[in-house]
Amino acid sequence: MFPPPLPSDSICGYSRLWYTFDDTNTSRQQIMPLTPADWHTRFTRQAAWTRALRAYLFPRAGLANPKTRRVLEVGCGTGAILAELPESVTLAAGLDLDFAFLSLAQRSDSRARLTQGDALALPYADRVFDAALCHFLLLWVADPLQVLRGMARVTRPGGAVLALAEPDYGGRVDFPEELAALGAWQRESLRRQGADPLMGRRLAGLFHKAGLKNVETGVLGGQWSGFPDWEARESEWAVLESDLTQTSETVSIPEVQKLKALDRSATERGERVLFVPTFYAWGRVV
Repeated sequence: MFPPPLPSDSICGYSRLWYTFDDTNTSRQQIMPLTPADWHTRFTRQAAWTRALRAYLFPRAGLANPKTRRVLEVGCGTGAILAELPESVTLAAGLDLDFAFLSLAQRSDSRARLTQGDALALPYADRVFDAALCHFLLLWVADPLQVLRGMARVTRPGGAVLALAEPDYGGRVDFPEELAALGAWQRESLRRQGADPLMGRRLAGLFHKAGLKNVETGVLGGQWSGFPDWEARESEWAVLESDLTQTSETVSIPEVQKLKALDRSATERGERVLFVPTFYAWGRVV
């Protein structure tokens, strides 16, 4: 069995501001912070992208085993992943820095036991969980190895640590070729936000350095079929535009709008290809 493909409408990135652009006057920009409810919609969409991957990984890592009852998600956001843990999980612990996110997470799953805290200093005793996981998290933390070591520390021997999705923007593929500039701009903007746009390719090495054993890593494949979900693509473009404003001295708003129009027209013609390699990894605690 092989890991499932990544849906074609995914760009696999996010930042904490949503910038919208006034097409009637592109010298102006309006900054609209997303509400926690907006973020919940986005996190739910990201959870849908990796649902098939979890169906592949959870049995392999033991999360589908009825004996796996205590699971921690580090960087749980609004609880989109916690809510989809197997029914046999009786304690779905979640940790996040954002209290507003945690408030929404509490509503999404009665099993949730939530803590506001830092992934770099997990506030849990040793060996208290059967498994620990994260989802689109490690690229955003200052020391991902420390996070993985912390996840291993709080997981019992024989339990699993999983990173379900970490993108690698260095491998981004755009077609038509005129759209290739988007990848370079996005990598630079993510670096300026403190993220590691190449986290995906580092994931395997980090799992080994964290002392995890029987490590399995892979990449979600790409699949393009059917008519695009325009609402989802507009949401993804809003996030991409947000990222690109971090390089505003080198990237102009009119340039972004021109590429957005090209992206749409290429999509309508069935020519658009966008693929960001998204890696996963899991291993055993010894």
